[in-house]
Amino acid sequence: MTPMTFVYLIAGLVLLVAGAEVLVRGAAKVAAQFGIPPLVIGLTVVAFGTSAPETAVSVQAALNNSGDLAIGNVIGSNIANVLLILGMTALVAPLIVSRQLIRLDVPIMIGASLVVYALAWDGGLSTLDGALLFTGVLAYTGFLIISSLRDKSAADDNDEFAKEFGLHQAPKPYAWLINLALIVAGLILLVSGSNLLVEGAVSLARALGLSELIIGLTVVAIGTSLPELATSIMAAIRGERDIAVGNIVGSNIFNLLCVLGLASLVSPLTISISPNALAFDFPVMIAVAVACLPIFFSGYRINRWEGLLFLAYYLAYTLYLVLFATGRPLAQAFGDAMLGYVLPLTVVTLAVIAGRAWHRQREPL
Repeated sequence: MTPMTFVYLIAGLVLLVAGAEVLVRGAAKVAAQFGIPPLVIGLTVVAFGTSAPETAVSVQAALNNSGDLAIGNVIGSNIANVLLILGMTALVAPLIVSRQLIRLDVPIMIGASLVVYALAWDGGLSTLDGALLFTGVLAYTGFLIISSLRDKSAADDNDEFAKEFGLHQAPKPYAWLINLALIVAGLILLVSGSNLLVEGAVSLARALGLSELIIGLTVVAIGTSLPELATSIMAAIRGERDIAVGNIVGSNIFNLLCVLGLASLVSPLTISISPNALAFDFPVMIAVAVACLPIFFSGYRINRWEGLLFLAYYLAYTLYLVLFATGRPLAQAFGDAMLGYVLPLTVVTLAVIAGRAWHRQREPL
């Protein structure tokens, strides 16, 4: 393993984060100049922007026939988004969960997770599978746009978002050229960063004797989730706690439908799915998505103790990956204990908490 491996990894992550930020800024201002409401921009451009690193890395990995890296990046990012990022954000401040997330977006996230798992069950994601997933993200985005345009109560959110991105300001002459240049620069940074990160990750995996799936689930997944981490923590600090949660759920949906959809479409071969991913990582991702419902529903907030629970699970998941990668005999027993005892027990506990919260809400005042 050479020092250049770490240079590629660090430089790739820096370029990905910078590219996503520049792309979102430019695209938001261009969309505003065409009269698109700021809330719609937030639901589409910004949601895609925070998933741009995952998109760039997974597409590049698929083009390089590194399917395990592409799959591991998405699964690992979705798990890290909920357990690591929401856990850390909830420790900063208890998070508010909107009713729309419970009724619509979280069920869509769970449904998308199950659909991807079903498509991958035969051991691969084909071009047809990618087309189905990408059609799903188009339908989801269209629904968000139509719903937000009909929502007259979103004016305050529009104003806050517009102030953050400077969309209230009168456009300067030739401003569209500047914003278009930002979009192009952001795309160049994303492509360059993804190339460096994929090359560094593959080199690291080979040098350490690890599979590309493990590297994708850990190093690459955490690295490409940095935009979500920064967005959610800053939203929590600013008091926009519902945005912090919505950002994560929206990003996970985009990862499953858009990132995997595009990666499967551009891949010259069917993306093969590791049996280990099907047996353990996919079920963990689905369990994490399902666990959001009772936690979010119990008072429509995520308390600090629930954030700590998320973090504990992420540490346990990472520990399993380390044990498995190093060939420790405890890995199988640890994984069986997590899937067979700890996760079901937690689901039952959270279901009881959610049931009590639902019962309290139905009690007469």
